[in-house]
Amino acid sequence: MTPQETFVTRLRRHRQRNQISLEEIAAETRVRKELFEALEANDLTAWPCGLYARAWVRTYACAVGLDPIDTVDEFCRLFPQGDRRGHVTMHDIAAIVATAAEFKDEFPHIERRRPPQGGAPVEPAPVSWPRAVRGAARQVARAASDLFSGLTRQVKTRVRVKQT
Repeated sequence: MTPQETFVTRLRRHRQRNQISLEEIAAETRVRKELFEALEANDLTAWPCGLYARAWVRTYACAVGLDPIDTVDEFCRLFPQGDRRGHVTMHDIAAIVATAAEFKDEFPHIERRRPPQGGAPVEPAPVSWPRAVRGAARQVARAASDLFSGLTRQVKTRVRVKQT
């Protein structure tokens, strides 16, 4: 049995063990039942690639009670539909408009996914500048909030002192 077959079998068995029908999952996720049947049959020819495929796997995992992060990571390792890089999409778009693809990813793609069982450790991805800016903004907001609550306390104490 291939790793892909093992993955979809595990998904199907977990769904059946929890007595959840594909109709329920399709109604909850608003994805056609036939697509989930194809997933459980290991036939992803009708599935989209990239973001949509990962989103559908994530919602399926949540619906059947599996950890969505681990399930999506495993899906991305095993199936080309889960590819997280943009160059495949850009080459497909370039083929549609009949031009040569000149897309170059600005970030190095060090594998950020969890390694397979018993695999070598993966280097952490470098912190991107938007994440660093968000972190700094959160620190400034916390400091401003602390300052504001401290001033509020001082004003309340002075008001109480003047009232007595």
